[in-house]
Amino acid sequence: MSVRIVADGSSDGFGLASSASAGGAVALSYDDKQLDLSSVPPAGTEVEIVTQTDDLGREIIRHSTAHVLAQAVLRLYPGAKYTIGPPIENGFYYDFDVDKPFTPEDLERIEAEMQSIVKENQRFEREEVAREQAMELFADQPYKLEIIEGVTEGGADLDHEAGKGPVLSVYRNTKQENGTAAVTFIDLCRGPHLPGTGRIKAFKLLRTSGAYWRGDETKPLLQRIYGTAWESKDALKEYLNRLEEAERRDHRKLGRELELYSWPEEVGPGLALWHPKGAIMRMILEDLSRRMHLERGYQPVFTPHIGKSILWETSGHLGFFRENMFPPMEADESDYYTKPMNCPFHILIYQSK
Repeated sequence: MSVRIVADGSSDGFGLASSASAGGAVALSYDDKQLDLSSVPPAGTEVEIVTQTDDLGREIIRHSTAHVLAQAVLRLYPGAKYTIGPPIENGFYYDFDVDKPFTPEDLERIEAEMQSIVKENQRFEREEVAREQAMELFADQPYKLEIIEGVTEGGADLDHEAGKGPVLSVYRNTKQENGTAAVTFIDLCRGPHLPGTGRIKAFKLLRTSGAYWRGDETKPLLQRIYGTAWESKDALKEYLNRLEEAERRDHRKLGRELELYSWPEEVGPGLALWHPKGAIMRMILEDLSRRMHLERGYQPVFTPHIGKSILWETSGHLGFFRENMFPPMEADESDYYTKPMNCPFHILIYQSK
């Protein structure tokens, strides 16, 4: 759990965590900012020591693991271009521009390389750089350059040094080689991160998918790798077990196995064909629902599934949501639309008397 303490102005996060006996500390939080344990908060500042079992602590673990993923991919695929790698609920992902999609065998190789990086216990070291320096650091990474240009033009969340313009933060991974620190990886990032890769205790790469850059289908199709990371092997095992249980209970999988319904591509996404067993199950549930509604004083009505355009113009649906509705069907010199809601029909029932 996180611990709150007042800073004395001389101790960094490591010292504060030690004095507060805050085991598993991963970062500091104060003044609505999250910073690395190496930072020194101003005297008199109330500081929250974020630990590895806090929600924020787990985010930091996953964000740090995403950096290790990117480093591993660049080691194994030197021509790869890397984009962004945020933490998400229960995990993280990173998007890459590579020559061909990743395979399950590729994920095994990448995960093994990540384990090597974790064993090297590389330090995460934060550095602030001016825009021009950042452009030089990522000169061969077009997606990073686009991010830098977008951020510096907007000026959001940036500091400014006299004469240098916007200042961005980068994180360097370093390890000791022949008595000197060697940079092994660098990424554009706000942070914070774990003190070192050795603090990553348990992770697993889960799957890959395609993802358009910036979510725009007119832009390059990237390869996304999803993973999860936790503060301990037991926590990871518990999560993976939950995933297995959820997969066993997946309604799409059970529907096929029990012959309840099918989802043919020829019909369209989300449009099920109910098989005999599924139809009986559906009828039982619908009958139960109708009976419970009647017992509670609800009155049933039935309305069409389509209506003339004038109805949806009056209700405002066409004016506000036309692009989210199915296109019109023309009949009897009128346009008919599939209903987006029932309520305009219900209002007409009230108006009937």
